[in-house]
Amino acid sequence: MSICVNSWFDIFKGEMQRYETILILDFGSQYTQLIARKIRECRVYCEIVPFDISIGEIIKRKPKGLIFSGGPAGVYEEKAPHCDKEIFRLGLPILGICYGMQLMTHLLGGKVEKSQHREYGRTTLIVDKKRPLFLNLKSKKLLVWMSHGDKVVKLPPKFVHLAHTSNSPFAAMMDEEGKFFGVQFHPEVAHTQRGKEIIKNFLFNVCNCSGNWTMESFIQSSIKKIRQRVRNRRVICGLSGGVDSSVTALLVHRAIGNKLSCIFVDNGLLRVNEKEEVIKTFCENFHLNLHLVDAQERFLKRLKGVIDPEEKRKIIGEEFIKVFTEEASRIGKTDFLAQGTLYPDVIESVSYKGPSAKIKSHHNVGGLPEVMPLSLIEPLRELFKDEVRLLARKLGLPEEIIWRQPFPGPGLAVRILGEATKERLNILRQADFIVLEEIRKAKFYHRLWQFFAVLLPVKTVGIMGDERTYENVIALRAVTSEDGMTADWAKLPHKILGNISNRIINEVKGVNRVVFDISSKPPSTIEWE
Repeated sequence: MSICVNSWFDIFKGEMQRYETILILDFGSQYTQLIARKIRECRVYCEIVPFDISIGEIIKRKPKGLIFSGGPAGVYEEKAPHCDKEIFRLGLPILGICYGMQLMTHLLGGKVEKSQHREYGRTTLIVDKKRPLFLNLKSKKLLVWMSHGDKVVKLPPKFVHLAHTSNSPFAAMMDEEGKFFGVQFHPEVAHTQRGKEIIKNFLFNVCNCSGNWTMESFIQSSIKKIRQRVRNRRVICGLSGGVDSSVTALLVHRAIGNKLSCIFVDNGLLRVNEKEEVIKTFCENFHLNLHLVDAQERFLKRLKGVIDPEEKRKIIGEEFIKVFTEEASRIGKTDFLAQGTLYPDVIESVSYKGPSAKIKSHHNVGGLPEVMPLSLIEPLRELFKDEVRLLARKLGLPEEIIWRQPFPGPGLAVRILGEATKERLNILRQADFIVLEEIRKAKFYHRLWQFFAVLLPVKTVGIMGDERTYENVIALRAVTSEDGMTADWAKLPHKILGNISNRIINEVKGVNRVVFDISSKPPSTIEWE
């Protein structure tokens, strides 16, 4: 059975036409999402599109300007990504970043060569002309982030240089008409000083944006479009209690009220009090039509004897689909499925040679659309995680849900290395709750991207009282990050680590050792499985 994705998306995209839009052509940079995030922070709506987007599609979307992202290729390589040269005849402002600047140079008659001295990391930029990208920057010297092995050695006709570095004579440029701009560095990364101001100068001084992209306007337009799409029909939504599904459910509920039915599946792989918190928040406070399904025994039976993490994920995903489908059929005739798809998930389908290969199956349970004859409603598909949190606050969700830790769809099963039994789940659940309590008590909750306990598949010797023990090991994982794409292990004070270790060993029966994970991403992942 197929699902009608385009119907909702086309309507939603049409609504986005109300906002000033910047299109980011993706040439494969690992920083492309950061460009979009910086633009959104300036209250300007933007979309990431493939580098080979057609001229007709660009005209249809009516953007205020275009940005060419960076990328790993060289402009002269045989399979290097090139956009349609006619793009420069549209009369739109264009900013090329790194590879984007080199491509602009190449297509417009300049020259790019391999550099004898590659520039990676922080570099001092000397601003020679402040118009208009560098307006209102007090210093002529900026530390910027470089990542390139080629450089522009000859500007295109009718272009002037704006800045240089010791290695790049043309580190920023513009055409004489003030429409086309290029920067060899990456203004979107945090390592570049005044990078956001440089982007703002392009948005507001060159593209003449006004900044009308706000969460309030997003809520109003989304509710209107959901009502127009659903009318008198019914919607179901899988509600996990995480911020994405919670915001999706509340937004749809605001639009259509009791025509929405939410399904919460207790798979036995949840953390302490998760089911009770969902009931209190969404039934008692927001009065959603919530269907609770106790499927603990079903999941544990399917997981018996399973050790391989990918097999666990597959089994849990398959069983979730079965449970959800059965409950949906009991609810009665339904026409739509609401999902909390976010923009990074959408970007993966349009990215050119994106920065990350598939390392493991997605942590959210997938596959549901393929087995149910429903049309999708995905009101968050244009938002980043931080925007979803802003939206959650506007909708009145409690802080506990807004800042809930990222949690894998397969739950605690993938934080147990080895078989996920009821006994081992109880051990991990207790240990994980102690970690949460101590992190909150130490006021470190909002300083960490993610923290949790992992139950290892080994036992170690210990001594408790006068007795020799042979029991389980708990590993602690705590990381700092801005977006989850990279992460560093958190330098937690020894006192916090000591308190966590003492409590787990003393309070969780079956554990006699606690270790702390001090690996970063990459090369490690945040989750262990």
